[in-house]
Amino acid sequence: MTTDRRDLTALPDLATGAGRVGPVRTRMPVYLDLLPPCNNACPAGENIQEWLRLVKANEDEAAWRVLVAHNPFPAIHGRVCYHPCETACNRVELDGAVSIHSVERYLGDLAIERGWTFDKPSSRTGQRVLIIGAGPSGLSAAYQLARLGHDVEIRDAAEKPGGMMRWGIPEYRLPRDVLDAEIDRIVDLGVTITCNAPVKDLLEEQAAGNFAAVFVAIGAHLSKRVDIPSQDASRIVDAVSFLRDVASGERPVLGRRVAVYGGGNTAMDAARVARRLGAEESIVVYRRTKEQMPAHETERYEAEREGVRMNWLRTITSMDSDDLTVEVMELDESGKAVGTGRYEKLQADTVILALGQEADSNFLRKIPGMRFTDDIVQVDSRSLMTDVPGIFAGGDVVPSDRTVTIGVGHGKRAASRIDAYLHAREAFDRPKHDLAEFGKLHLWYFGDSRRHSQPELEPGTRVQDFDEIVGGLTEDAARTEATRCLSCGNCFECDGCLGSCPEDAVIKLGTGNRYRFDYSKCTGCGTCYEQCPVHAIDMIAEV
Repeated sequence: MTTDRRDLTALPDLATGAGRVGPVRTRMPVYLDLLPPCNNACPAGENIQEWLRLVKANEDEAAWRVLVAHNPFPAIHGRVCYHPCETACNRVELDGAVSIHSVERYLGDLAIERGWTFDKPSSRTGQRVLIIGAGPSGLSAAYQLARLGHDVEIRDAAEKPGGMMRWGIPEYRLPRDVLDAEIDRIVDLGVTITCNAPVKDLLEEQAAGNFAAVFVAIGAHLSKRVDIPSQDASRIVDAVSFLRDVASGERPVLGRRVAVYGGGNTAMDAARVARRLGAEESIVVYRRTKEQMPAHETERYEAEREGVRMNWLRTITSMDSDDLTVEVMELDESGKAVGTGRYEKLQADTVILALGQEADSNFLRKIPGMRFTDDIVQVDSRSLMTDVPGIFAGGDVVPSDRTVTIGVGHGKRAASRIDAYLHAREAFDRPKHDLAEFGKLHLWYFGDSRRHSQPELEPGTRVQDFDEIVGGLTEDAARTEATRCLSCGNCFECDGCLGSCPEDAVIKLGTGNRYRFDYSKCTGCGTCYEQCPVHAIDMIAEV
């Protein structure tokens, strides 16, 4: 039980110390809840600590429902999220971060296996919302709005929903049956998805459907181009189109040697896919250094394990009939890559351009008042509403990093703001608790417990097909991994305060209800504070 600091003046006999022997107490303990670093780092705003606690308690469906209150795609995110929650995890200071993503995947896969469904809203509002784009951000917003009782329709230009989850992430990372299962669950909630339906005139579409609000969540499906002098332009393909074709079932012939030009996650995916299509040599050409590479380290590492070779500080200048000409680069004093005037030859049958992506936002430019920076729509950073009332935007089309999890977080936030807009009320952000940093913890309670590894295919086996390369945890492993959570900043009823108090001033209120202090007995010695392993107790000045 948490004692609110504002109520301390109402407690009896605190100032006088009545009923105690010894000096007047000058400080007192209070229970509190801090913000776990994993929760704080999650772009989707998941209550990670709570669903880990429920997995630990063998309450898997309850854990799944806590998780999907914020993110409808646990089976997807457990596979493709770059899990910044684990980077922030305090346990990394001990014996390795909790493998949060693998427990999330366990819950997501279990929900698919057992057919768990979302709770439908108890009533309908009659308000209609149009969403443009069936990628992670659009689907997330649709899910949250449908749960609030709104009627939601999605328009998507592709033949199937999923956005870059379907067309940009290869199957060996995200099997399509998993993607379809989690999208189908949103459709079952009452969301209408219309595919092969590109929107040309948004205002006309909005008026025709009597939609009270719009959320634009188009992905970045257009590849940035660069002019490379070439005798045979057919040897150059863009990475987005290449990955999309492969995701559609095509198996293009690339030749024995493939060069991928770029250094982002899309470049890593393209290089790894090329290996699966038979390329004996798959080489990434990047004009900067490994440290400057925008791709996540794990993506680069896995690509190298599968035989992809990295060619740092090189830029392609031209293509001849049999090879490429690349210029050797070097870093100047400011760290910028500049040409040296030295050139090398590189053998390549196909060049895949992976130099970044843009959103096709041209259809929005005819709307009066809409502001842009290149392909990016400018929005209020808090509400995600554009300068046009009732039109919101998120995901790849607004200023932000472009990941599935960030897109889902945008969808959730936009849904909250759209709901407030539809009800003509102000939307307020809840104030965050203080962060439970590692230095605040007293970790006597926790012993050594090594992180579980997920099973995975050997690199030589992986490149033979598109089978999923990483497996899930068993039930026992998932539950054991959940027990590694330190419950940073939040009481988990270890009884440390109860057993350490010399005055019997700590009263246990029963499982799930935590404790309270009997301040008529408490001397302010601070033993409970010192014993609490997770800093769920603080000592404050007596009032």
